[in-house]
Amino acid sequence: MSTPDLTTAPQAIDPAFENVWDELVWRGLVHVSTDQEALRALLAGDPITYYCGFDPTAASLHLGNLVQLLTLRRIQLAGHKPLGLVGGSTGLIGDPRPTAERTLNTRETVEDWVGRLRAQVERYLSFEGENAARIVNNLDWTAPLSAIDFLREIGKYFRVGTMLKKDAVAARLNSDEGISYTEFSYQILQGMDFLELYRQYDCVLQTGGSDQWGNLTSGTELIRRAEGASVHAIGTPLITNSDGTKFGKSEGNAIWLDADMCSPYRMYQFWLSTADSDVIERLKVFTFLTRSEIEEYAELVAAEPFRRAAQKRLALEVVATVHGVAATAAVIAASEALFGQGDLTTLDAETLRTALEELPNATVGAGTPVVEALVSTGLVSSLSEARRAITQGGVTLDGERVDDETATVQGSLTGGVSVLRRGKKTLAGLF
Repeated sequence: MSTPDLTTAPQAIDPAFENVWDELVWRGLVHVSTDQEALRALLAGDPITYYCGFDPTAASLHLGNLVQLLTLRRIQLAGHKPLGLVGGSTGLIGDPRPTAERTLNTRETVEDWVGRLRAQVERYLSFEGENAARIVNNLDWTAPLSAIDFLREIGKYFRVGTMLKKDAVAARLNSDEGISYTEFSYQILQGMDFLELYRQYDCVLQTGGSDQWGNLTSGTELIRRAEGASVHAIGTPLITNSDGTKFGKSEGNAIWLDADMCSPYRMYQFWLSTADSDVIERLKVFTFLTRSEIEEYAELVAAEPFRRAAQKRLALEVVATVHGVAATAAVIAASEALFGQGDLTTLDAETLRTALEELPNATVGAGTPVVEALVSTGLVSSLSEARRAITQGGVTLDGERVDDETATVQGSLTGGVSVLRRGKKTLAGLF
């Protein structure tokens, strides 16, 4: 396949589809929804306003949120008007988790995270043209509302029996932890968001994860009761690996979209490690490649899986989307150089250091014997094993083979670091 041009922004909907709804379905992004035929007609007609909300329960969004961000973008590319909602009020509460009550964050923390998440959401939407995006904060309409007004104007439309049946609430009611009135009321707040956006912007569609379906439908039902209007919701599937394990975790750590919390190099390696059985579905969900392009990669996976062409394209596309073209080029160069297909001396200091931090590593001083560095990084278990590895010609330092057992570390790469290798694929960083 030809080398991809990452400078080209994604265009309108894939020409293989008549309607963005059909594309969403093909990409596997519709797990549950309101009336499908009505949605298909709605998205095929005049531009509508739609929204997705993001609660500041952490300092960054993660890969699960990326599904929603890209879904927002796909629908915008089809000509519709997105609202990106950052939950300044709902973030002070937190939606119910299945197992235990959330720890409430301070107002100052939530306010800081609102700013961080807003900046992240803005990166995925266009704020130009007739269908320009808008960012909203639900604290703007929640903060001025008194408790009495909230109960009289919003609470009266909700039925406790229906609220108790929501999956998240039911799970907590059946647990030892139970559920507080605070978290029980979360679905009312999210329903009120949809109502407010319907009234202010004629917003008629909300998207979100399928685990949020109870909260999504609280909004559609509230609008039906309060306004006598019919609006819609789409719940995207929760992404899991083909073996049933949770997606988006790497050695127990979430893959965050903030480069300070998850380096572009680490994110790139995460996508490179995608299993053959998962990679085509990941291309559908997380890239803007067309149907025909993805079908070509499916053929390559079947015919030449050892080339891992689909994984390389997936990693390239996603990291470029999240971190930009320049950062992606840097991490690809680092990955190739570390694994023997490039020049280590040409890498910039920051990219090299962040890449080495993802490897086994140790802090050693200049002049430290290589045999000691091998033990310190865990590449070997003893000094005698280190000496044997050197004698057998299986050790390199900064790309050069180590032949002398008395050789020392010099930190000769940019930034004063070194790369130690045993065999072809076992690497460690030296700081």
